[in-house]
Amino acid sequence: MVRVSLRVNDEVRSVDLDTRTTLLDALREHLQLTGSKKGCDHGQCGACTVMVEGQRIYSCLTLAVMHEGNTVTTIEGLGRPGNLHPMQAAFVKHDGYQCGYCTPGQICASVAALDEIKAGVPSHVTADLMATPQVTADELRERMSGNICRCGAYSNIVDAIIEVARSPA
Repeated sequence: MVRVSLRVNDEVRSVDLDTRTTLLDALREHLQLTGSKKGCDHGQCGACTVMVEGQRIYSCLTLAVMHEGNTVTTIEGLGRPGNLHPMQAAFVKHDGYQCGYCTPGQICASVAALDEIKAGVPSHVTADLMATPQVTADELRERMSGNICRCGAYSNIVDAIIEVARSPA
């Protein structure tokens, strides 16, 4: 067992963990933040996507001890009922969810994908690597390709992300 301290959703949280505990299990089982879902537990579905130091990661593929002192943002840290994050509100407006299981990971990945575009990080479909990537349906589909939706709400998810990208900050 080792003591791990993380800044989770703007609050420092410390917990004693087995060194083999994934970040996902630390969040869900030890910190009771159950918004991030355990889908495949192999990094293939994206349901567990959270942001660590502003970068999206699959929390099932990383050990909690690797993130000592890091800032972690989960779906619970983006917004709350009555005060939704713009991406959460856009998902609701555009019906960017159906069963909802993948939605927390989709929303965290969407927020991070827009930050990547703003930072000029290219994707596999960015046409000109010297130019700032643009928010297009193709660009977003590529960036979101690691987040699977069994219900098939992909077009609605892209619509939600585009709306947020085009709204004034």
